[in-house]
Amino acid sequence: MAGCALVVLVLGVAFAHQTAADGFDRAVDAPLISGLGSHGNLSLWLAYPGSQLPAAVLSAAVIVACLLAGRLNGAILAAAAVLVSVGLDEELFKPLFHRTYLGSLSYPSGHTTAVVALAATVTVLLLPAPPPARPRPPRLLIPALAWLLALIVAIAVIALKWHYFTDTVAGAAVGAGTVCALALVLDLPAARRCLAWAAREPAGQPRTTAAGREPTASRPERGR
Repeated sequence: MAGCALVVLVLGVAFAHQTAADGFDRAVDAPLISGLGSHGNLSLWLAYPGSQLPAAVLSAAVIVACLLAGRLNGAILAAAAVLVSVGLDEELFKPLFHRTYLGSLSYPSGHTTAVVALAATVTVLLLPAPPPARPRPPRLLIPALAWLLALIVAIAVIALKWHYFTDTVAGAAVGAGTVCALALVLDLPAARRCLAWAAREPAGQPRTTAAGREPTASRPERGR
């Protein structure tokens, strides 16, 4: 979370009020624009998962899956991840740093933020497993596909001349950092107690964190 915040702030200060790409962004952006720029419709479809409607639909799917699995904390994380991260982009970072691309505010990339927030959410929900267990292949495959989709969206918005490369880096940092912050808050003891009360869990039933693990303090000692 701290690392993501540092990336957003450092790049934001470095590129504040910039109206054209610098040498670094041009070096990354130019090949993507020349390679995909002539395929505008393809690029639009590739960028589409980062738009509001598909991001909302994917978030809803994760929410439903968490509710069916009895993971209220995971459902709250999925419900808040895209909403909060994109809200930070639109209401805080874009007006604050005021970096523009062809006259439109571009820093950070909202499309990248949304899809990375989704990828980070499913990673938090699926990958962790209490030792000595290891994540099963489906638990690895879904996050891997989500991150691949995030990479595709980032490439597409650069090719469409919507964002500079560093806009997508900052967008990824906002999305991932927001999910880390939300998961941290949901895993606080006070938040777990509120969620347990809301879910009407029996007093003796183990509670899980947003990552799906039982809090360390509640695990009984086991002999070897």
